[in-house]
Amino acid sequence: MLHYLQNLFQALDVSSLTDAVLRVAAVFLCLTVHETCHGLAALALGDPTAKSMHRLSLNPLHHIDWLGLALMFTVGFGWAKPVPVNPNYFRKPKQGMAVTALAGPVSNLLLAVLFLGIGKVIYLYAPYSEGMNVFFEWCLFTVAPMSVGMGLFNLIPIPPLDGSKVLAMFLPNSAYGQLMRYERYGILVLLALSWLGLGGNFLGDAIYGVYEALFHIFFA
Repeated sequence: MLHYLQNLFQALDVSSLTDAVLRVAAVFLCLTVHETCHGLAALALGDPTAKSMHRLSLNPLHHIDWLGLALMFTVGFGWAKPVPVNPNYFRKPKQGMAVTALAGPVSNLLLAVLFLGIGKVIYLYAPYSEGMNVFFEWCLFTVAPMSVGMGLFNLIPIPPLDGSKVLAMFLPNSAYGQLMRYERYGILVLLALSWLGLGGNFLGDAIYGVYEALFHIFFA
């Protein structure tokens, strides 16, 4: 039995397994920051709903939707549990929803900046080691681009993505109501676009462009 286990361990691709674990950790981090900042923005605007439901948490298990997570790894996009927001608490509901929605993508872009900064500090001051090099590459080439991608993807103005709520702020009330009424069907639209391969190149180019610009700020 011991000999069998040794052979099994030797057959494992440890490098690929490590990459997968680090990628999952990056997804959890980016999603958790994104959703928590939605709740913090809502709280700052007077809505305590997310706080009362324990969604102002850095515990990823409070935010993960397992189907959305599975789709993220299989079709390239997914979702977390939506942060509960009650616009009745906002003095200006449409504007409050827009600011709350925008907080998620903005937090992802700031997270990318933070981890590029951490990478810069490691590059300049940390003594080299294999473990430090893995962390350095994780910061620069996993967390940062993934966070940029999550931020830009969520700015697409298709419900239920955050961009639709930002767009809705500029719509008349009647159009706003129509947009929110069909929010539940937006996921089907996104799945169809992904299946048809529409918009992927444009989004990919945008993600690459923003990430490259941020990277050159730190490592020019």
